[in-house]
Amino acid sequence: MEMVPSEENQIVPKEIQNAAEEPRVLCIIQDTTNAKTVNERLTLNLPASTALSKLYEDVAHKAGYVIGTFDLAWGNTSDMAPLDHSSEMSLSESGFEPGKRNFLQLTDKDGEQPQIASDESGTADSSGLDDSSQERFIGPLPRDGTAGCSSDYSSPSYSYSSILNKSETGYVGLVNQAMTCYLNSLLQTLFMTPEFRNALYNWEFEESEEDPVTSIPYQLQRLFVLLQTSKKRAIETTDVTRSFGWDSSEAWQQHDVQELCRVMFDALEQKWKQTEQADLINQLYQGKLKDYVRCLECGYESWRIDTYLDIPLVIRPFGASQAFGSVEEALQAFIQPETLDGPNQYFCERCKKKCDARKGLRFLHFPYLLTLQLKRFDFDYTTMHRIKLNDRMTFPEELDMSPFIDVEDEKSPQTESCTDSGAENEGSCHSDQMSNDFSTDDCVDEGICLDSTGSTERVLKPKSLLTFELFSVMVHSGSAAGGHYYACIKSFSDGQWYSFNDQHVSKITQDDIRKTYGGSSGSRGYYSSAFASSTNAYMLIYRLKDPSRNAKYLAVDDFPEHIKSLVQKEKESEEQEKRQREIERNTCKIKLFCMHPVKMLMMMESKLEVHKDKTLREATEMAYKLMELDGVVPLDCCRLVKYDEFHEYLERSYEGEEDTPMGLLLGGVKSSYMFDLLLETRRPEQVFQPYKPGEVMVKVHVVDLKSETIAPPISVRAYLNQTITEFKQLIAQATELSAETMRVVLERCYNDLRLLYVPNKTLKAEGFFRSNKVFVESSDSTDHQVTFTDSLLWKLLDRHGNTIRLLVLLPEQSPGTLTNRTVCQKMGGDSDVSFEGSKGNRKSVEAILEESTEKLKNLSLQQQQQGSSTSDSQKSSDASDFEHIESPTQEADSNSSICAAADNRELENRIRAAAGGSGGASSDAENQFACEERSDSEVNNDRSTSSVDSDILSSSHSSDTLCNADSGPIQLANGLDSHSITSSRRSKAHEGKKETWDTAEEDSGTDSEYDDNGKSKAEAQYLYFKAEPCAHDESSGDAQKCLVVHVDKRITLAAFKQNLEPFVGVTSTQFKVFRVYANNQEFESVRLNETLSSFSDDNKITIRLGRALKKGEYRVKVYQLLVNEPEPCKFLVDTVFAKGMTVRQSKEELLPQLKEQCKLDLSIDRFRLRKKTWKNPGTVFLDYHVYEEDINISSNWEVFLEVLNEPEKMKSMSQLAVLTRRWRPATMKLEPFQEVVLESSSVEELKEKLSEISGIPLENLEFAKGRGTFPCDISVLEIHQDLDWNPKVSTLNVWPLYICDDGAVVFYRDSTEEPMDLSEDERNELMKKESSRLLKTGHRVSYSPRKEKALKIYLDGGPAKDPGQD
Repeated sequence: MEMVPSEENQIVPKEIQNAAEEPRVLCIIQDTTNAKTVNERLTLNLPASTALSKLYEDVAHKAGYVIGTFDLAWGNTSDMAPLDHSSEMSLSESGFEPGKRNFLQLTDKDGEQPQIASDESGTADSSGLDDSSQERFIGPLPRDGTAGCSSDYSSPSYSYSSILNKSETGYVGLVNQAMTCYLNSLLQTLFMTPEFRNALYNWEFEESEEDPVTSIPYQLQRLFVLLQTSKKRAIETTDVTRSFGWDSSEAWQQHDVQELCRVMFDALEQKWKQTEQADLINQLYQGKLKDYVRCLECGYESWRIDTYLDIPLVIRPFGASQAFGSVEEALQAFIQPETLDGPNQYFCERCKKKCDARKGLRFLHFPYLLTLQLKRFDFDYTTMHRIKLNDRMTFPEELDMSPFIDVEDEKSPQTESCTDSGAENEGSCHSDQMSNDFSTDDCVDEGICLDSTGSTERVLKPKSLLTFELFSVMVHSGSAAGGHYYACIKSFSDGQWYSFNDQHVSKITQDDIRKTYGGSSGSRGYYSSAFASSTNAYMLIYRLKDPSRNAKYLAVDDFPEHIKSLVQKEKESEEQEKRQREIERNTCKIKLFCMHPVKMLMMMESKLEVHKDKTLREATEMAYKLMELDGVVPLDCCRLVKYDEFHEYLERSYEGEEDTPMGLLLGGVKSSYMFDLLLETRRPEQVFQPYKPGEVMVKVHVVDLKSETIAPPISVRAYLNQTITEFKQLIAQATELSAETMRVVLERCYNDLRLLYVPNKTLKAEGFFRSNKVFVESSDSTDHQVTFTDSLLWKLLDRHGNTIRLLVLLPEQSPGTLTNRTVCQKMGGDSDVSFEGSKGNRKSVEAILEESTEKLKNLSLQQQQQGSSTSDSQKSSDASDFEHIESPTQEADSNSSICAAADNRELENRIRAAAGGSGGASSDAENQFACEERSDSEVNNDRSTSSVDSDILSSSHSSDTLCNADSGPIQLANGLDSHSITSSRRSKAHEGKKETWDTAEEDSGTDSEYDDNGKSKAEAQYLYFKAEPCAHDESSGDAQKCLVVHVDKRITLAAFKQNLEPFVGVTSTQFKVFRVYANNQEFESVRLNETLSSFSDDNKITIRLGRALKKGEYRVKVYQLLVNEPEPCKFLVDTVFAKGMTVRQSKEELLPQLKEQCKLDLSIDRFRLRKKTWKNPGTVFLDYHVYEEDINISSNWEVFLEVLNEPEKMKSMSQLAVLTRRWRPATMKLEPFQEVVLESSSVEELKEKLSEISGIPLENLEFAKGRGTFPCDISVLEIHQDLDWNPKVSTLNVWPLYICDDGAVVFYRDSTEEPMDLSEDERNELMKKESSRLLKTGHRVSYSPRKEKALKIYLDGGPAKDPGQD
């Protein structure tokens, strides 16, 4: 049955006349044979009567595979049996549903990858392509859909099969590295030039003389050989660009193809010196022209001979609105002489005076390969931007150059041929017309210096032999800012035109060439550039029609011997690559895990790559070597098991399958697997336990209530249909515990503990899954009689589930300091600080504890004698460092418990007992630190000496009190953690005394015992904290210590810091906590009420000494604003502002800091603070403003400090402070800034104030708002025209001004003042000065465009690196 493609490329049977009536089957096929095609879909819409065998044919045709090398299977069922290849059953009979989507999978046949259809299979269809289908390959970004390969199968980024399939044209494409389309176009053109290709093949590379990697001719030779002989669809150009000395960044630089052509030719000439090919470029591409000036009075002519490699043709003459219509017109204009008259007269050597003269160019000799560059890139002096001219310019297929040659000149002797002009003009034919538009950088040598061949007389050709035929059109699609290059090239072997568009090569027609003329499709005329197509010809290459010189491409059989060996070498390399791909296609790659018995008992991860035919035994040996177990565990003590790493679940073991191929065990070669492998190890006396599919894995942790320990897990495998009773029996066997008193707790997920108490309930009903964790406890204690959530077991598991291990690096300090200040200050209740580290550390720490215990016992006796007075009068502060201690019962307990490193749980019970049983007994000794320094302000009660000033804002920050009008100074429990809740504080609260606990929380945050809801923290749960000192491995000396801290992550940062106090040796307000991230970056943790929930095991923390922030405090950076300095923003100091503080109070705080650190002795009324946004000054802060009420403040805030020359004028928020600057056009200068304070947003008021300070009459005053970042720098050459002077508005807060805040910059001028007249030299000098000034201040210079990166090819293998840059 004949099949024809429909409009949608669907296969339709031609014989069916009533196709519309027959039901159709939509087949959607997923190609699972390769990772690169797995996301692609083939779509076929077939009649329901189509046979299965026909379906296979259609899929093979569409996917580009050889029929019989793949299988089709249903994609949405578990049945993976393939459909029958040879069946003549119709689709409807085979289970396909008409009108619905039928999902199929294209799979490997017998584990072998499908074979890709050979080139011949695609050629038959290529002749039937119509014009519309061919058009797809002409544009700059074609779809990857050539004949025989449907577009809905191939993705825009070429598919796996398409890169391996050679194009049906027989030509090989080039892969675009990133933005190297310009390079690909030129390389394909050179390859399709027989004379260049053959000459390159004739050159022989001497490996002894040069490194092949850096040899440009050799790498080009290799590339050409691959382009001629490779079976791939496209090949890489990275070896060629590497020989240019380019790195990967060059692949992202787009350059001009004509520029590349000249630079590459220059590089080849340099490399080919002293070889047969030394003059090849000149022989093929170099022409000559005469640059002459002829006196119109005496006829004297002065001239010089120039050489050229290309002829640049102007598209649209300068100042003209109409473009040249054809290449012939542009060539005629190129040689059209211009008359030098008037001020441009020429000084004639013969006449000895200035005379009218005629200046022009004449072609003397055309090269064999004529290159014409259409100058489509221009500069628009109106917009000062580069533009692309898309005007239509036709070019003939055959170009007769005889009208443009000067025969008389060609006969004249060439004595002056190219004296020095070649070097001067870098290979251009004329400095005015032929230099590259964009090579303005004199220091960059981009071009070619060619020596003359004037000594050899050239044989003159009759004009009839000056016919050139077009064979290459390099097309640019896009704008002047960037775009895409591709080449249309005619093959000299068959005369067929082809489109070489990176990796895509396709046949095209003459119509497609005509589409590259440019211009619009309609007859809009030459004014239609804006609407014209941006895809047009940029470079044309013609070859002289001369049968005696026109060469043919060298056939493979005619290759020189060195090229034949290179072909063989590349063929072997390609075969090796193919074999490697074949191995890759048959290699199973799967994650491998192993619990290494030596390496810290950590789970190690690797990737096992094993051929699908290797047996399990061989794979185990490979895994054994991969995990470096040789010499650690015998090989026969290892096995591979199926493993689910995510759930930590051992799915099954492979008993008796040691000789089974891995491809069968793993279910074939796949891009990814839904499971992993675990290399399991055992001791020689142990036996491997079989893991059966369907079992669930349970990790059993045994809990000991007496020692409050949780043992490492024991693995038990169970079935989901087992009951809890059976499960307990299973655990009892594994753990040797009693099943009668056993309590089993399932941890289903984080913080979800479930007691399994229903005997007959199954594990499935209780929520068991593949991998589970349970805790078991079996003892005679009464704890099992208590409700589970109130039991000791629950508390222990809850603590265990929330405890994390942190590594805390302490600040460096002398051991003596640590000894004197550690632990003893914290005896009041930091009960969980235990020292169960290494023996060496333990001894030193216990020695400290023992020494302090005696002092503490004596102090407790003093406490007992003094009783539990609630009096406000305090004991004298010179008693002892250990004066402030908890109630005696608790103290005695905590001393013994800490010094003996007793269990934490018992200590928590004692704290509870002490807290609950000491009812009325209270003491003001709750502050655990010796608060010997007292501020005088504590006895006062006014705003200036309130708690905010004395506690938060005092520069010494030594006071830990909060002032209260009723009860006098109440000491804050600075050092308390969540365990040490004092009975005295709580009893005061219960007695209903009026206290300012809410103020304490608001102002000093961390120092209060009450949380935000007013709930006493005594009622909250006790959170676990345990620290073990150990030497830090990375520290430089013994002075720096690292703590391993086990802590409940629900603890607040404040409580965590208080727990750390004994180890740091200072109060929590005197050190800062920094979290260390993976890249060793440190960030300070400042939110004291936040918990450690964002931390995880083994996170690192660094402690640094220094003033820590309290709640409501913010660290602030203060910069000085210097409006008339070159650098207006200067850093002064770091300080701390607090919520509730007034601006005046913060200024008072700053004064001593500024005097001490910056040597600034200021009066409080002679400086102001103002908002800082990047470098822009903003709102002026008035003295009475309050932070967080009137002024929003945030962490790491920045403010400007501005010194005033006179008292502050800003008194109200309704005022507006504007920075003004006068522009004087007559002197081309800007005056210094002056501040103007406005009472309203009126433009009239602004102009009146400016008139007042400047003396400019109101009617002549003009103003404009500055642009950009302060100080809104602008060139004095631009300010007069570029700013929006005198906007027609009445208020400042509307468009286009939008001046709504302080700090806006306003320029003003006198409209009657004329700008200074500048000569060209003065203007250039001023331009240089302004450019230098603006670059120093970091401002953009609009008339100095960004310097483009020059295109260079490095002959020594790479750019020389400046050692100073390292």
